[in-house]
Amino acid sequence: MSTPTGAIRAQLMANSPEYQHLSEEHAHYAALLDQMASRRYLNEQEQLEETRLKKLKLRLKDQMETLVHKTGTA
Repeated sequence: MSTPTGAIRAQLMANSPEYQHLSEEHAHYAALLDQMASRRYLNEQEQLEETRLKKLKLRLKDQMETLVHKTGTA
Protein backbone atom coordinates (compact mmCIF):
# COMPACT_ATOMS: atom_id res chain seq x y z
CA MET A 1 0.00 0.00 0.00
CA SER A 2 1.43 3.39 -0.92
CA THR A 3 1.70 6.24 1.52
CA PRO A 4 0.34 9.72 0.82
CA THR A 5 3.93 10.95 0.50
CA GLY A 6 4.72 8.14 -1.92
CA ALA A 7 1.71 9.10 -4.01
CA ILE A 8 2.88 12.72 -4.08
CA ARG A 9 6.37 11.61 -5.19
CA ALA A 10 4.84 9.47 -7.95
CA GLN A 11 2.68 12.40 -9.07
CA LEU A 12 5.70 14.70 -9.15
CA MET A 13 7.76 12.13 -11.08
CA ALA A 14 5.00 11.91 -13.66
CA ASN A 15 4.19 15.61 -13.95
CA SER A 16 7.04 17.80 -12.71
CA PRO A 17 10.08 18.31 -14.97
CA GLU A 18 11.86 19.98 -12.05
CA TYR A 19 11.32 16.99 -9.76
CA GLN A 20 12.32 14.60 -12.57
CA HIS A 21 15.55 16.52 -13.13
CA LEU A 22 16.38 16.56 -9.42
CA SER A 23 15.68 12.83 -9.20
CA GLU A 24 17.92 12.08 -12.19
CA GLU A 25 20.76 14.13 -10.72
CA HIS A 26 20.31 12.43 -7.35
CA ALA A 27 20.51 9.00 -9.01
CA HIS A 28 23.61 10.08 -10.94
CA TYR A 29 25.41 11.13 -7.75
CA ALA A 30 24.30 7.94 -6.03
CA ALA A 31 25.81 5.89 -8.86
CA LEU A 32 29.10 7.80 -8.66
CA LEU A 33 29.22 7.26 -4.90
CA ASP A 34 28.53 3.54 -5.37
CA GLN A 35 31.49 3.36 -7.75
CA MET A 36 33.69 5.08 -5.20
CA ALA A 37 32.47 2.79 -2.43
CA SER A 38 33.56 -0.25 -4.43
CA ARG A 39 37.20 0.85 -4.31
CA ARG A 40 39.44 -0.45 -1.57
CA TYR A 41 41.17 2.86 -1.04
CA LEU A 42 40.45 6.48 -1.91
CA ASN A 43 43.31 8.95 -2.15
CA GLU A 44 42.92 12.39 -0.59
CA GLN A 45 41.49 13.96 -3.76
CA GLU A 46 38.98 11.13 -4.14
CA GLN A 47 37.95 11.50 -0.50
CA LEU A 48 37.28 15.20 -1.08
CA GLU A 49 35.26 14.36 -4.18
CA GLU A 50 33.28 11.76 -2.23
CA THR A 51 32.41 14.37 0.40
CA ARG A 52 31.42 16.87 -2.29
CA LEU A 53 29.17 14.34 -4.01
CA LYS A 54 27.50 13.38 -0.72
CA LYS A 55 26.72 17.04 -0.02
CA LEU A 56 25.34 17.58 -3.53
CA LYS A 57 23.22 14.44 -3.27
CA LEU A 58 21.84 15.54 0.10
CA ARG A 59 21.05 19.01 -1.23
CA LEU A 60 19.10 17.45 -4.10
CA LYS A 61 17.19 15.22 -1.71
CA ASP A 62 16.29 18.26 0.39
CA GLN A 63 15.06 20.08 -2.72
CA MET A 64 12.97 17.07 -3.72
CA GLU A 65 11.45 16.83 -0.24
CA THR A 66 10.64 20.55 -0.32
CA LEU A 67 8.69 19.99 -3.55
CA VAL A 68 6.88 17.02 -1.97
CA HIS A 69 5.98 19.12 1.05
CA LYS A 70 4.77 22.07 -1.06
CA THR A 71 2.67 19.76 -3.24
CA GLY A 72 1.19 18.01 -0.22
CA THR A 73 0.14 21.24 1.44
CA ALA A 74 -1.17 22.93 -1.70
